[in-house]
Amino acid sequence: MLPYSEVQNPIAGLDDVVLVTGASGFIGTRLVENLLARGFCRLRCFVRPTSKPTALEQVCGRYEGAHVEIVKGNLLSPDDCLSAATDAVLVFHLAAGRGEKSVPDAFMNSVVTTRNLLDATRRRGELRRFVNVSSFAVYANTHKLRWRTLDESCPTETHPELAGDAYCFAKVKQDEIVAEYGRNFGIPYVMVRPGYVFGPGKSAISGRVGIGTFGIFLHLGGSNPVPLTYVDNCADAIAVVGLAEGIDGQTFNVVDDNLPSSRQFLRAYKRTVRRFSSIYLPHAASYTLCWAWEAYSRWSHEQLPPTFNRKKWHTYWKKTRYSNAQLKRLGWRPSIPMTEGLTRYFEGCRSGVSHA
Repeated sequence: MLPYSEVQNPIAGLDDVVLVTGASGFIGTRLVENLLARGFCRLRCFVRPTSKPTALEQVCGRYEGAHVEIVKGNLLSPDDCLSAATDAVLVFHLAAGRGEKSVPDAFMNSVVTTRNLLDATRRRGELRRFVNVSSFAVYANTHKLRWRTLDESCPTETHPELAGDAYCFAKVKQDEIVAEYGRNFGIPYVMVRPGYVFGPGKSAISGRVGIGTFGIFLHLGGSNPVPLTYVDNCADAIAVVGLAEGIDGQTFNVVDDNLPSSRQFLRAYKRTVRRFSSIYLPHAASYTLCWAWEAYSRWSHEQLPPTFNRKKWHTYWKKTRYSNAQLKRLGWRPSIPMTEGLTRYFEGCRSGVSHA
């Protein structure tokens, strides 16, 4: 972790009010702990009314000198957003709809909520930075040549409604509204786009490795690097981007060093966690499958939803390299090496550790 004292001209002081939305989530809990470890003593942790923030309460309990508010509310309520934004000079916006299957639900829980929070920060007027936590899911990756590096200069989806993924659609629109508020109202913001965040508390295998939809695991990634970031490293990156001076309007991708290939990851998972049958589908075959699925969906007027399509193939399974160079220019380095992160993750998968 980059200590607070080593951050050049941080935009927020240790006594300033810092708001973290989605604070009881997988990344949010680690971000709160990261900020407390840096010495921040006035944190406001915003969680859903239905949340049981046991892990968050345990983290906060270890820092007795800090004043931490755990506030339950709904970002769909403008009044709750206004209360949450009171006196906050720095907002880390991690809350987002993840489990929604429909585009309207995902839009409401990622885009409408973000708009409400942005409006609240405008009305309060204390904001120095809005940190919007996005995702690699927004990148199109369509016209990039094979094995070219995906970095912050790569285009995002211009037609996310065709991606067949409600989460992708909502995150693209969320990024767009944050940028719009930056242009139109002068909201100071930065975008943080993590790859696949892993660690104890997550047991699922990333879809970038393969899918188990058809009763047997189809390994689709092959030799592709998997854009992993260990959850503690990701939280540290978000904190660093939130504090660094002179980066408003910029985007930062978050991936760790020494990324394993999809094949290496799958072999290690089978060896360490559990064994299961899988079939490797070469890239040409997986592309053909996505093309055929998309074509049949279109022919049947979406009686079969276009869950697998060429846009998804380009995003998930096209041969791609990833860069964290822009983030490293701020002084960030992954404090948990990839080998250690994978060891912790596999141990969590074996023991059935879940995130509260």
